[in-house]
Formats: sequence, C-alpha cells, structure tokens
Amino acid sequence: MRNLAAIVLVAFGAGVALRAEAAPPTPSAAPSPLEPLRFLVGTWTGEGEGQPGRGSGSASFGFDLGGRVLLRRSHSEYPALGDRPAAEHDDLMVIYPAPGTGKLEAVYLDNEGHTIRYGVEVKESGNRVVLESEPRPSSPTFRLVYVRVAEGVVDVTFAIAPPGKPDSFEPYVSGRTRRAER
Repeated sequence: MRNLAAIVLVAFGAGVALRAEAAPPTPSAAPSPLEPLRFLVGTWTGEGEGQPGRGSGSASFGFDLGGRVLLRRSHSEYPALGDRPAAEHDDLMVIYPAPGTGKLEAVYLDNEGHTIRYGVEVKESGNRVVLESEPRPSSPTFRLVYVRVAEGVVDVTFAIAPPGKPDSFEPYVSGRTRRAER
C-alpha cells in the first residue's frame, strides 16, 4: 500500500515527456468529451506527502491517437526514511470516452502490477476532475482528484476507501503540482 501513495505524485509524475505538445483532439461536429481535461495537458512537477512520507514527482499529459485518448505518464520518488528504503514509482493512465456512452473512463497501470479502472467526472465548471474506481465488496475503492487552483497549478489527492466501505475515503497522499516552463 505504501507504494500506492506514489500514485498521486506519480499521477503527476513522469520524467518521460509524453508528447505534451501532441495534437489536440480532431475537430468534429460534436466537441470531444476529453476537451474539459485540456488544462492538464503539459508536463508537471510537484511535491507531496502522505502515508509513505514526503516525495516528489513529475508527470506529462498529452492527447494521442488523433486526440481520441489522453495519456498520462508519471514518475515519483520517495527517499529512504529510517528503516524504509527509497522507492520509485512509474505509471501509465489512458483516459478515453467509453464506447456508446460518451462518458469518460480510464485505465491505470503501474510498475508494481496494479491495474485500476476508473470512471471519470469533470466537475465545478471544469476545475475539478474526479476519477473513482467502482466499489467492490472485497477490495478497496480508489479516488484520484485533480483540482485546478490557478493557471498552471493543480492540487492532486489520492484517497482509498476500505473494502465494504466505499464512501469512507481517507487521503493516502496529496500534493501540489506546477506546470513546467515550456
């Protein structure tokens, strides 16, 4: 679970530049459901803290596949502390419109073998993005939230609800990220 904390910083983590300047969604008759997430496109760096301690990371968001998906790659690092060794975390997340519904979904994969499927909602006039996994009785429920607090500044929180208690989210790690200079 300690390394899941890296998910938030990792959420903004990836020293790997993911084509942050990639092509915007292809124009069509209807606006892309991904358009409200455009504020996330770019390369971000940040610091945060939580159950695994204090850490830092970077991430990149970019449109891909002709603007049909938004990719996030992230990387985070937690230095050794006491008897806890240093840790690194890498992940990839693909956000896409669900076929036939137009609603947004995401799939998250990381270097620890985790896979999380999220429903994605854009709230508060596009200033808040909430990714939440579907509750299951025998496993935790995960919530990842991005909040635009100013131009080029986004707060990120990763929270976990215990099995059987999908509304009992407790923050696991949180941080503030800033868009890297272009």
